[in-house]
Amino acid sequence: MVARLVIAAPSSGAGKTTVATGLMAAFAGRGLAVSPHKVGPDYIDPGYHALATGRPGRNLDAYMCGTGLVAPLFEHGARGCDLAVVEGVMGLYDGAADQGELASTAQVAKLLKAPVVLVVDASSQSRSVAALVHGFASWDPEVRIGGVILNKVATDRHEHLLREALGGSGVPVLGVLRRAPAVATPSRHLGLVPVAERQAAAVEAVAAQAEQVLAGCDMDALLALARSAPPLHDEAWDPALAGRLAAGGSVVPTRPAPAGRMPTTRPVVAVAGGAAFTFSYAEHTELLTAAGAEVVTFDPLRDEELPAGTSGLVIGGGFPEMYGAELSANAPLRKAVAELAASGAPVAAECAGLLYLARSLDGTPMCGVLDAEARMSERLTLGYRDAVAVSDSSLAAAGTRMRGHEFHRTVIEPGAGADAAWGLRQPERRVEGFVQRGVHASYVHTHWAGAPEAAVRLVEHCANGPVA
Repeated sequence: MVARLVIAAPSSGAGKTTVATGLMAAFAGRGLAVSPHKVGPDYIDPGYHALATGRPGRNLDAYMCGTGLVAPLFEHGARGCDLAVVEGVMGLYDGAADQGELASTAQVAKLLKAPVVLVVDASSQSRSVAALVHGFASWDPEVRIGGVILNKVATDRHEHLLREALGGSGVPVLGVLRRAPAVATPSRHLGLVPVAERQAAAVEAVAAQAEQVLAGCDMDALLALARSAPPLHDEAWDPALAGRLAAGGSVVPTRPAPAGRMPTTRPVVAVAGGAAFTFSYAEHTELLTAAGAEVVTFDPLRDEELPAGTSGLVIGGGFPEMYGAELSANAPLRKAVAELAASGAPVAAECAGLLYLARSLDGTPMCGVLDAEARMSERLTLGYRDAVAVSDSSLAAAGTRMRGHEFHRTVIEPGAGADAAWGLRQPERRVEGFVQRGVHASYVHTHWAGAPEAAVRLVEHCANGPVA
């Protein structure tokens, strides 16, 4: 059994990420093996979690992966750990729009049978904090709020008033944190600045968060609360088993060899990384590997060639708009990507990858694989998507239903190719994305743990050769 805590808040902006990351780093500093998790689709917070714990930050998304996979994915990520800390999303009871509790922190806490620690921004209240905590603790009897951490407390007098108000609430105060600029993490148009873009500063911020938590929280009480969670009885998720089931019992680990010759090596799938492409889920690489691929990471900002033997390419999300000039300046790699796509090799691109494959981004030349222009926009596009594959591709057969999310401040024109990638059912019906030969490019981020057939299909296309 893995001890576990869910760190939640009444609303966004209360300091969940700071507290959760600080707790992860503080417990890891005490010698515990800490498994970091994030409720929802966010890619950025898990980067800070990984920095704090030395383990991959993993997402638990009940919308994209289904409620039945939340506990198995948690067990997979937390295997061999002493403690798991799960950072929530938005407010405790906020989930997918018009879907009730689906994908909320509260739902995930119930699925994990995990106690919740409520982080409250106390900066503009005193006695009212008791009414707030009482309301959240009593709203859903199945959600166990085991304690509260008061954040952004101004003075000793302020702390006294808050503790006095909460004295009869039945919810213990497990921490009091003062305002501390050193623990702040800078933000921009899509949230926090990723770790990969500010490595040294991020290390300092996480260390400061750990120090603040150690100074202001009852670490022994928090650990005791985590250890009070009952056992889970779900089998841990297994990428190899998931892939085999998705493939009907088999996968294609290598390219078929001509008669009389030894099988060739595993197909190489190159995955974009570096500061411009930081958005990815750990399970994607695990599924690709389990399906038979050799996964090799490359950095489009620095590497002038694709990894040797590349037969497939995955370009996930990130911030190409912040690195447009540098990406464009790497003309040899842009040419290599365009040639690989032109050959019919499988190329799966999401959001930032879509922009990178366009002709240009804000007028700066990109790879030119897609006959489309991309630009920054004032409008934020954000939300879960219920998608159906419109065209057969290296990622999905036409008619395949997948769930994903969009998160961007860019637009691409046209928004869809002659063969679109997805038909979206909500919030409005539309088609979007591009399918051409082996290329599947779209704004929609997907989580392949919820659709392992995507990884299997991509590797099979790599093994079977380019799309005609």
